[in-house]
Amino acid sequence: MAVLGSAGAFVTATLIAGAVVAPTANASASAAGGHGRDREARGTAIAAARAAKAGIDWQDCPADWNLAKPIQCGYVTVPLDYARPHGKQIKLAVDRIGNTGTQAERQGALLYNPGGPGGSGLRFPARVTNKNAVWANVAKAYDFVGFDPRGVGKSTPISCVDPQEFVKAPKADPVPDSEADKLAQRKLAREYAEGCQERSGAMLPHMTTLNTARDLDVIRAALGEKKLNFLGVSYGTYLGAVYGTLFPGHVRRMVVDSVVDPSRENIWYQANLNQDVAFEGRWKDWQDWVAANDATYHLGTTRAAVQAKWLELRATAKKDPLGGVVGPAELISFFQSAPYYDSAWAPTASVFSKYVAGDTQALVDAAAPDLSDTAGNAASENSNAVYTAVECADAPWPTNWRTWDRDNTRLHRDHPFMTWANAWMNLPCATWPTKRQTPLHVKTGKGLPGVLIVQSERDAATPYEGAVELHKRFKGSRLITEKDAGSHGVTSLVNPCINPRVDSYLLTGKLDGADVTCAPHATPKP
Repeated sequence: MAVLGSAGAFVTATLIAGAVVAPTANASASAAGGHGRDREARGTAIAAARAAKAGIDWQDCPADWNLAKPIQCGYVTVPLDYARPHGKQIKLAVDRIGNTGTQAERQGALLYNPGGPGGSGLRFPARVTNKNAVWANVAKAYDFVGFDPRGVGKSTPISCVDPQEFVKAPKADPVPDSEADKLAQRKLAREYAEGCQERSGAMLPHMTTLNTARDLDVIRAALGEKKLNFLGVSYGTYLGAVYGTLFPGHVRRMVVDSVVDPSRENIWYQANLNQDVAFEGRWKDWQDWVAANDATYHLGTTRAAVQAKWLELRATAKKDPLGGVVGPAELISFFQSAPYYDSAWAPTASVFSKYVAGDTQALVDAAAPDLSDTAGNAASENSNAVYTAVECADAPWPTNWRTWDRDNTRLHRDHPFMTWANAWMNLPCATWPTKRQTPLHVKTGKGLPGVLIVQSERDAATPYEGAVELHKRFKGSRLITEKDAGSHGVTSLVNPCINPRVDSYLLTGKLDGADVTCAPHATPKP
């Protein structure tokens, strides 16, 4: 559910924060569903009180973080294990930019998580320095605060494999031709899980959404905020749902955009199967758009014609990888950005069109790894490591290969675009070396305010049903549906029906009297 890769198939599956009164432990413990989490609740209260006292030592950001002034950077210290708040501590990187309005207009800090698991939030304050018009009104009232969740980027990063090995291409075709192909992928997945244990074993048991939600509460306290204002996208919506359940009385405003279904049954094995179905639908939407713009792209005037060209390209690259490095796995990695984001529709179609017209190099440049980009490759590997660690530790997964084989074989028949690639990406969870959590029962607790839920109807990475499910669970929430649209991450797109409602909620706390259905944002131009 973030820009990710996998051991078996390098797939960009973006397959998802003054003195403060310390939070009371008991409210959190009861919301968490029983005594099993009492110790962690007490540990969170201890860590939050400590962070409130310490604050954050804001400085100019290190040069290699590429965050220009006036953005400032710092660290918040949290326990590795909240059951042992005085034990080993880890550092989380945070950054901020002050509100652009007056002191009188300021409403505190707005914390952001972009998804993943494994995504970095440190670019969030750049929405202000880059003068992002969609967020200009909100920036007047709020400091924009980003952070790298535990294990990510600058926050005690984890790793599972050498980054240069991780990006090496071509990878095997994710779609197996034989039992031998499946065995080879199973071996890669097992080795990946073993690599995570070897390189990052001490962190793995604590790489959970529950702990990231606790971290979020400690960051809130370190910022001197009594209550949290939060914007979560994709996996960030599940982080928000878990935070809202653990700490309902600590939420001031919460916007969740492109929503993970938070039901226990969905986290995470079923979520990935549901993605495969949704990706196929959105892939077809993109093909329809390409066909409608045949005058520009010359890839066929019907969806079937575009699909035939895709299958031809796939078969060619399987037989003889383009430029020696782009096979089917790399093609899926590149092409899947189109079902993810409308902003990728035209660039993806353009590269495809050039290839069909005889320019293979454009596709090789777009889809092949860049081995000279060691920093980017390290970031990709880290992102994938966190994705895997969190999803594997958050919930039970099938350990029996027959279950995976049955479910993915069945799904692949009608949804071939992403199914096997997604399966191999998640298969390390079948042999994961550390203990699994039981997912939290997400529900409304005492003090939870109305939450704003924003969702496009045809989202591939987080299917629409997830927004409906969270809406049911969070009483008093409101759902804005972007009809006939499917881009992942709605709140940053220009939509005159949605943007003012997000602004109004964050600036005044007011929600519409009923759920709202909005027309789609503008269709991409070829």
